[in-house]
Amino acid sequence: MASDAASRSGTHGRLDPADWQAFRAQGHRMLDDMLDHIERLREQPVWRPMPAEVRAGFRAPPPAVGEDLASVHEDFLRNVLPYAGGNLHPGFMGWVQGGGTPVGMLAEMLAGGLNANLGGRDHAPIQVEREVAGWVRDLFGFPEAAGGLFVTGASMANFIGVLAARTRALGRESRRTGLRDSERRLTAYVSRAAHACVVRAMEMSGLGSDALRVIGFDADQRIDLAALRAAIAADRRAGMTPFLIVGNAGTVDVGAIDDLSALADIAREEGAWLHLDGAYGALGVLSPKVAPKLAGLERADSVAFDFHKWGQVPYDAGFLIARDAESLRAAFATPAAYLQREQRGLAGGDWWPCDYGPDLSRGFRALKTWFTLRVCGLDAIGAAITASCDLARALQARIEAEPALELLAPAQLNIVCFRYRCPDPDPVNRSIVIELQEEGRVAPSLTEIGGKAAIRAALFNHRTTMQDVDALIEGAVRFGRAATQLAGAA
Repeated sequence: MASDAASRSGTHGRLDPADWQAFRAQGHRMLDDMLDHIERLREQPVWRPMPAEVRAGFRAPPPAVGEDLASVHEDFLRNVLPYAGGNLHPGFMGWVQGGGTPVGMLAEMLAGGLNANLGGRDHAPIQVEREVAGWVRDLFGFPEAAGGLFVTGASMANFIGVLAARTRALGRESRRTGLRDSERRLTAYVSRAAHACVVRAMEMSGLGSDALRVIGFDADQRIDLAALRAAIAADRRAGMTPFLIVGNAGTVDVGAIDDLSALADIAREEGAWLHLDGAYGALGVLSPKVAPKLAGLERADSVAFDFHKWGQVPYDAGFLIARDAESLRAAFATPAAYLQREQRGLAGGDWWPCDYGPDLSRGFRALKTWFTLRVCGLDAIGAAITASCDLARALQARIEAEPALELLAPAQLNIVCFRYRCPDPDPVNRSIVIELQEEGRVAPSLTEIGGKAAIRAALFNHRTTMQDVDALIEGAVRFGRAATQLAGAA
């Protein structure tokens, strides 16, 4: 039995196919199945609950003997593909996730085939990543000295930004001594609307979340500049050293953009590092309607963002760019005998990404981004960003015109928060979100605005249209009425 299975899989002690022609044919079937899936997204639910028997099927023992590729693919089609997270679907509007593109999928396949390690050395994939970094530098208006690299996502990019700021504040020797002997008590500042990964970055950096001052925000959820200045002044009087200000370029709840120019002024006055969490909003520079809201981004010391959000690149494709690439090198470069550099040969090359971030083993994330930007074009991606914001404003108008619904946060970019009006709104709106997700036409998420449970529609999928907005409004009202009637009957 074991030998028959090995024969079907084409292994027999080898990992390449024994029958390349059969393997090629199966590969084409797998590619066609995924293209069919993407082409026919509207014929499928956004998301569906996974049956207990399917879930139980993922608890099998590890496979000692290989299986036939076609049978594993059938298992994928039957038990994985139907129960995915749904962010490809035009009705997905729950979280800040892009919809990807077929182009990016094909590029990911090429990257997998190439199996490149982008820690360093002299090979073409390094140049692809370096070219994309140059495009980012130019799009953000950064100087020639700027540089950056791909990471998993904005959470890691924000962490790198904190580490770079810490190294500049304490000196490169702090990488050796740590915080133990430092007489400088560093403090950082961020608004209450910031993503939780900023708090986590402070914790992982060794500075601790107690060193992070969480500042209030205004009615539009932009950081309160007067409160920020007051907090910095109070810390200075207490002998602290303000070293980092983290600004938001598109908050996760409502899409707020802080006054970036004002933050840059304060950071310059205080000698603090200005890091911007632009996880999705930073790529708004591609949209003529959004770009003016990002004035001041070009003055930041570092910016974290994701190509896999508004850039529609398949997961994962986070990015960190620093105004001075040498600040990243100061924070991360580490000499090692096995990483010696040469003037010639494979160990050559004048840019090793492992010197600018924490990873030595790095995948070829740049390729799917390079393909997406080149094939789709920046104008088309910018137009999709503009369209998502226009769609959000249309959703807001629909909410304001529907007496059963209440707008909780206006559409600053492409996120809209609202709820169903009823005597006991929190449990009803929580149930509305779950019912919508399980129905499978649209999938919003839940958040809280001013302590109120809110239905959150994050319109990031480039495939989403007014058809999906209409389905959201109709479903929210229908499920809201049903939940209210049920509560009244009880």
